[in-house]
Amino acid sequence: MLKKSLLILALAAVSFGAQAQSASKKALIDRILKAQQPGIEAMAQQLAEEPAIELQMRAAEALPQRVAQDKQQAVAKEIEADLKKYAEEVVPVVRAQAVKLAPSTVGTVLDQKFSEDELKQLAGIIESPTYKKFQQVGGEMQKVLTEKLVAETRASVTPKVKALEESISKRLGVTPAK
Repeated sequence: MLKKSLLILALAAVSFGAQAQSASKKALIDRILKAQQPGIEAMAQQLAEEPAIELQMRAAEALPQRVAQDKQQAVAKEIEADLKKYAEEVVPVVRAQAVKLAPSTVGTVLDQKFSEDELKQLAGIIESPTYKKFQQVGGEMQKVLTEKLVAETRASVTPKVKALEESISKRLGVTPAK
């Protein structure tokens, strides 16, 4: 009887310890998700805007060919209004859903792939003022790299793009854009 009581007590202690660890691990995951919320929202916004951007590009190509020149400006404004309405309706819904889904998706991956100690380290990194500063200058770093890359490769890439455009135009039987 004493062995049985000790076994039950040991199982209860292990169970309580696992729950305490789970609670602290969950709290760390919540901290990480909160810190990452702007990135989650930005990803959701980009995802929601993709179809509108694609349609906007197609409309810009079709407008001069399908709409009389005297009506193009008015139709373009109507299309812009439609795109704005779409973004105002869809983006907030997709962003909110992404934030809502993050704990059951991203949170689950974090729980499965990281130990509690690793999550503590990760939270420390993400919440670090230095990391936040690094994130803020990320766009600037990307911009300067992109500008330099374009400047350094333009001379060799532009002729290849033109050759590709001519080849595709020839196969389609259309005149390449100038």
